[in-house]
Amino acid sequence: MAINGIKGFNDILPGEVRKWRHVEETARRVFEIYGFCEIRVPVLEKTELFARSIGDATDIVEKEMYSFTDKGGNGVTLRPEGTAGVIRSFIEHKLHVADPVAKLYYLGPMFRYERPQKGRYRQFHQIGVEVAGVSDPKIDAQVLTMLCHFFAELGLTEPHLQINSLGCHECRPGYREKLQKFLHDRLDALCDDCRRRYVTNPLRALDCKAAGCREATASAPSVLDHLCPGCDEHFSRTRAGLEAAGTPYEINPRMVRGLDYYTRTTFELVTGLLGAQSAVAAGGRYDRLIEELGGPSLPGIGFAMGVERVVLLLGDTDFGVRPDLFIAFHGDAAGNEAFRLMCRLQRLGVSVEMDYEGKSLKSQMRRADKFGARHTLILGEDELARGMAVIKEMDSGVQREVALDPENINMLLAPGSGAGDMRKEQQ
Repeated sequence: MAINGIKGFNDILPGEVRKWRHVEETARRVFEIYGFCEIRVPVLEKTELFARSIGDATDIVEKEMYSFTDKGGNGVTLRPEGTAGVIRSFIEHKLHVADPVAKLYYLGPMFRYERPQKGRYRQFHQIGVEVAGVSDPKIDAQVLTMLCHFFAELGLTEPHLQINSLGCHECRPGYREKLQKFLHDRLDALCDDCRRRYVTNPLRALDCKAAGCREATASAPSVLDHLCPGCDEHFSRTRAGLEAAGTPYEINPRMVRGLDYYTRTTFELVTGLLGAQSAVAAGGRYDRLIEELGGPSLPGIGFAMGVERVVLLLGDTDFGVRPDLFIAFHGDAAGNEAFRLMCRLQRLGVSVEMDYEGKSLKSQMRRADKFGARHTLILGEDELARGMAVIKEMDSGVQREVALDPENINMLLAPGSGAGDMRKEQQ
């Protein structure tokens, strides 16, 4: 009996991997322009890390975490998000001692037990960044500008930036109390989740997608009207920074975050191309998280994006790499020489493919077309005896004879070399 994969844990096949690599390599390139360094942390952490950082009353901790007791009796969890693990590492290794400002990025799988749907799975992948040690709103504007820069580099201009402020530990309790009073008179109109979270996390009702909740909270008080002077100034300066950077945005006062550690600036990059799952990246400021996890009193800000959703936005774009050369041959001796030549060219950095079974030349040329090879080298017994081969430029169809010398062939295949001049030579 065949064994299938686990529901919500998807294979990423070779054609898709090319898109993933393009996304990941673009992220590395753009983030490092802004001074970020990559960090890699384990996928398994102590359960208490996520309970303390994310919040006991969140859906993630209550319903979605893959938690278990290991053979040593320790409560451990497959990471449901990236920030907590990165901050744990930042504290444990005292990165702030070497530099009071840390600009970090990460890539990798996360795990949540929720209903699989388009662009969202039980094992999913995130690319994220974290900045520790900067409270100035200019870093908020730079992080958001970098995020938009990344999507522009991918050629994705449709996702647009929405921002909000959730206030701080001084002004949010007052707003939270006022919102609870507002919701109390509308509990019957709220969905089961929002009624359950009414006491522990009432802000989540504001971004609930249920039609009844959206209607019931349409006239809810706005958090922006209840910011303390410090939070109001921070949000104003963040907007000024975005405008100075030329980064377009819109304010969404209903935007909240599902994790307890967020304060002040929050944001999402949203799109209408993925149906109800509109956010492709999200994040915000978490000025007390580092201290609450046992570290120094340092502010922080970060974001994460779902790689699956970004890949969906790329659509059918082909990121396949064309081999530099396909070697077709006829005869056993020519086949042995073709293999030797392929190995030597590959050591020189040339991407080479060949047919190992020695099928007909016609079949081999079809395979060269399937690979999309830029050039095909044709080697038969006569050519082998003369130490020569025929090389064909596949896009133009122009061909010429070349010496069977790997160094010479390598030079010929290089961009701007004689391979591009074969048409002129034949003329």
